[in-house]
Amino acid sequence: PDRFLSIFLSLSLVPALGCALEDATGYGPIFEEEPLDVVYMEDSPDARISMNCRARSNPPAMYRWRRDNWEIKLMEQPDEHYSLVGGNLVITNPRQKKHAGNYICVAKNIYGTVISKEAKVKFGFMDEFPQEDREPVIAKEGQGAVLLCVPPKSWPAEVTYRWIFNEFPVFLQTDRRRFVSQRTGNLYISRVEAQDAGNYSCFVSSPVIGKSVFSKFIPLIPTPSDEGEAPDIAVMFPDTTAMLASNITLECFALGNPVPEIVWRKYDSTDLPANHEISASGARLHLYNIQYEDAGAYDCEAINTKGKDVHKAWVYVESAPEWAETINNTQVDLGSEHTMRCVASGKPFPFIRWYKDGYMVGNLYISVNNYIFITFDDSGMYQCLAENYYGIKYANAELRVIACAPTFELNPVKKQLLGARNGRVVIECRPRAAPRPRFTWTKGKELLYNNSRISLMYDGSLEILNATKNDEGVYTCLAENDRGKANSSGTLTITEATELTVLPEDTMAKVGEEVILDCGATYDPMLDIAFVWAVDYRLIDFEDEGNGYLRILNVQVWHEGRYTCTAQTVVDNATAYADLKIVGVPGPPGVLRVEEIRDSSIKLAWSKGGDHNSPILYYTIQTRHFWALNEDDWRVATTSPAFLDGNAEMADVTDLFPWMEYQFRVIATNQYGAGEASIPSIKIKTWDASPVVSPTDVAGYGGRDGEIFITWKPVEPWYFSGKKFGYIVAFKPHDAYDWWYETISDPETRRYVHRDPYFVPTEEDFQVREFQVKIKSFNVKGDGPYSPTTVVYYPREGEPSRVRLRSGFCPSVKLLKYVTLMYGSPTSEKYCLYSTTRGLAKYWDAKTVSALSVCEILLEL
Repeated sequence: PDRFLSIFLSLSLVPALGCALEDATGYGPIFEEEPLDVVYMEDSPDARISMNCRARSNPPAMYRWRRDNWEIKLMEQPDEHYSLVGGNLVITNPRQKKHAGNYICVAKNIYGTVISKEAKVKFGFMDEFPQEDREPVIAKEGQGAVLLCVPPKSWPAEVTYRWIFNEFPVFLQTDRRRFVSQRTGNLYISRVEAQDAGNYSCFVSSPVIGKSVFSKFIPLIPTPSDEGEAPDIAVMFPDTTAMLASNITLECFALGNPVPEIVWRKYDSTDLPANHEISASGARLHLYNIQYEDAGAYDCEAINTKGKDVHKAWVYVESAPEWAETINNTQVDLGSEHTMRCVASGKPFPFIRWYKDGYMVGNLYISVNNYIFITFDDSGMYQCLAENYYGIKYANAELRVIACAPTFELNPVKKQLLGARNGRVVIECRPRAAPRPRFTWTKGKELLYNNSRISLMYDGSLEILNATKNDEGVYTCLAENDRGKANSSGTLTITEATELTVLPEDTMAKVGEEVILDCGATYDPMLDIAFVWAVDYRLIDFEDEGNGYLRILNVQVWHEGRYTCTAQTVVDNATAYADLKIVGVPGPPGVLRVEEIRDSSIKLAWSKGGDHNSPILYYTIQTRHFWALNEDDWRVATTSPAFLDGNAEMADVTDLFPWMEYQFRVIATNQYGAGEASIPSIKIKTWDASPVVSPTDVAGYGGRDGEIFITWKPVEPWYFSGKKFGYIVAFKPHDAYDWWYETISDPETRRYVHRDPYFVPTEEDFQVREFQVKIKSFNVKGDGPYSPTTVVYYPREGEPSRVRLRSGFCPSVKLLKYVTLMYGSPTSEKYCLYSTTRGLAKYWDAKTVSALSVCEILLEL
């Protein structure tokens, strides 16, 4: 519940502070500088602590200090350690047992006392590491290892960790394989290698106190390698509570071989918050300027080819107190009632305390004969403090109780008063007085009393109903309290009432037409009249006052509304209204809400917009995805149901690409056409799914030395359907049973070359063979379908169109045992050695053939 302080004051005969006090230049203390938390090292060369305190006030404030709610008596009991410089407290040669604690500055003058924010004095330290030798860590190559830091005690607890490798100042460089937790200081190696052998020391630094210590060296001894291991998460971030607008870091690191990859997720969202950053090769997730919507479950997944491991924990967001309503400097009359109220928000909900002149108070009730009142002693400086686990919020205000005789000097009754016949007349009487005065009214010499037409109002004003000429005259207000009395007079004149004679009429018009609304009135000839028009209670600004009618050219749908004509004089006014309705295309539908997200569809809801006086016939949903060519590239979406009638407010949008960022908008249509599109929805991302599209234009050819070239047209990005998109190329000889597979991780790759490192040419290699090739896509969710199987011929070359023949047996071609056929362009010649007796063919490169002793015969084939 909201905490508040109510202060009730009643009549007192204590000598008063005059009403003129509101113009006085004096005021209570207002802090301009308050003490801050201090961390002090006992061996610091500057053997003193200084805490600042400065307040603005008139007359100047005097200062005192409290430690742990006990006043430090600087004047009465001089202390060799404490001294006061202005408002600043200086502690010389501080000692932890005597001077650690919570300090408050107190500022005081004749108007009251205020206390500052609390400042903590703590003594910083950092112990040394134990001097005992550390046990060596023995780990197999390929397995993970953890080197424990076991840091010594320190204050403050905010320290940084690094590791020395073999000797100072050689610090270990972290990477995907090696990670240093800034929460525990431990060193984690996901996969030990032979090069990791050596001595390691944990190096701890405190940036606040400027001190560093390091441990005894820990030997790491790798042993012969072992097989790979599935990921094992060794650094697990705990459930974490963060303060609103702060920054937090979550750590997650896994052991494993191959080195695992870390993937972060937020459970209730398709993406991590926009204010995130990932560092340390994926091992740290930073959330900056954290907000309430960033709270929730987070998980990190460690993946390698041997398996995966997952860790999940929660992030909670809480906040320090903030004022929703606070107190202000106030003057209150003696005998009046006043409430001071402080309302604070925060999580957890803050507790509120009240202070008056530096001391905690409750409600200020003083009871005498069952009456509640407050004396002038209750003037002073008031503070409310809102406090929770994350901090304290202060609010200060000065309360002054005043008393004075009535005076009309600043606010007399108006000398000339006007009222309309048969109307209501109110004559204000508002003198300055404290306590509240008693009011008496007279007309001439006649004392006025409450009756059916005349009322003396609580605030002192006089009300006359159904005024007539007989009510004209001189009216006098008399105000009196225990401090004195005063009066003020004014003359009332009754005029003829203003009446509307021409009233505007309800009108319906089409977009583009001209509309005229008429308005006319009668009024007292001694007065001036003005016509004021408003639409939906918003005043219309005219260049000229006009004679009463309102003309709208080229009327549009936004001109629709309730138009009010007011005929106004200085005495009274008369008002009439008419509704203008515009017929046209519908207005934009209301705010869009994406209520369900799936991999290829979403559920979209919207609210109806204005139909502009013509029923909506149907709605159209449009989409725009991440790969749209431009901002205006909106396309009609496929929906379920396919036809969205004018009563629809929800539909499923189908046939979407998985793992694609989308925006949506809705357009309403009536008999006058399609209206303006709604404001686009927030950007959402569909869930990921296995790919459904495989590469196209799969082809290939055989090369030389056992090479097979396979080509394809890559899949377009909008068909990726998920993270880590790639291809699996499958191929085999036509007559073989088993397929060969190759994984391609780059989605933009267009070609794969298979090279057999053990290729040795045989007679079979010169025969044309068929290979079957097919390709499919994959992502983190699974594999897609294979493309249709394509036949590739090996070797590739068909019959040449131009051949140069070289032979070792010239000049008779018929006598050749071996023939070298060269074909192709001069820059890329191919050679084939053909045996006329054995029917063998073999490819040769240019360098090998040029070494042969042959003669050349040109043949046209």
